[in-house]
Amino acid sequence: MSLNVDLPEVLAARVAEVAAQRGLSAAEVVAELVAAHLAEPPARRRLAFAGIGASSSDRSAAEADEMLAEGFGRDRA
Repeated sequence: MSLNVDLPEVLAARVAEVAAQRGLSAAEVVAELVAAHLAEPPARRRLAFAGIGASSSDRSAAEADEMLAEGFGRDRA
């Protein structure tokens, strides 16, 4: 399939630069970028650091709105 796209000069220059660095045509670079952007989203990642901390507070994250309403994090004058 053929498709004509008008790119801003700065973006077109960057595509040309990447194409030259990789030994590809500008069309091949754009096709790769579009394919990567439109690909199925990756499987959800697990965050390795989630839950590693400990808290001495008996409050839960569900109470965050209440803590903010009480002025949590604000300097008291």
